[in-house]
Amino acid sequence: MASSVSPLSPPFFSLLLILLSTSFAAAGNFNNDVDIIWGDGRGNIVNNGQLLTLSLDKSSGSGFQSKNQYLFGRIDMQIKLVSGNSAGTVTAYYLSSQGETHDEIDFEFLGNLSGDPYIVHTNVYTQGKGNREMQFYLWFDPTKDFHTYSILWNPSHIVFYVDGTPIREFKNLAATKGVPYPNNQAMRLYSSLWDAEDWATRGGLVKTNWSQAPFMAAFRNLNTDGCVQGPLASSSCGSKAWMNQALDAESLKKMKWVQSNYMVYNYCSDVKRFPQGLPPECSAN
Repeated sequence: MASSVSPLSPPFFSLLLILLSTSFAAAGNFNNDVDIIWGDGRGNIVNNGQLLTLSLDKSSGSGFQSKNQYLFGRIDMQIKLVSGNSAGTVTAYYLSSQGETHDEIDFEFLGNLSGDPYIVHTNVYTQGKGNREMQFYLWFDPTKDFHTYSILWNPSHIVFYVDGTPIREFKNLAATKGVPYPNNQAMRLYSSLWDAEDWATRGGLVKTNWSQAPFMAAFRNLNTDGCVQGPLASSSCGSKAWMNQALDAESLKKMKWVQSNYMVYNYCSDVKRFPQGLPPECSAN
């Protein structure tokens, strides 16, 4: 990982914190917005719906899903990841539809040995096909405090953000490259904490240390500003600013900085994995 001076200066971070605190003033309530769907009591909503915790032990993990389904949206969540020796654990935060030809937009946080950095694993599935992994280290310790992880999904592109900084973009190239794009299947938001010791840490070489259990991740300030599908659908969704939001020059600069300094895997650079040629979207990035 190359060293570099961050363009994200202290004044920028101060402004960002102000903007984030403002944007989350109207954040939702977990009691109203999600259902804990598995874990047999290992997932809990506390503080009058303002905080949700998931835990994992040797018997089971836990998870929740949004009550609503969305077709396009801007989803923000603040997460504090499992601390200490979290090797083998995965905290997942993603959008997904159902069925064999499902669409999916993934954040997965791969646990680590104490002192090693978390890896942020991202992927995009379209019509049941994934294999579009990009992985990053973070430029902070995600276990010390809450940080904001966001997904922008509109008809033009998908953007992954960390604390307001874009780290990855997946463009809609259906018309120009014939690459399927998720634009017709409604998705729910899901999150889970689970055991993935067979692959998560150094390809499964480092196993989960169950003496450290129960492992716990915490969530707050969920903001789901999306096009709700079903009985609660809104006819005004197309007028929302994020429906046409693009990455400007400054945002592209920040994304390039992250990818130059903190990216640890990019499927579009893995020629050994694709001996017949890289996926068509890679030539457009």
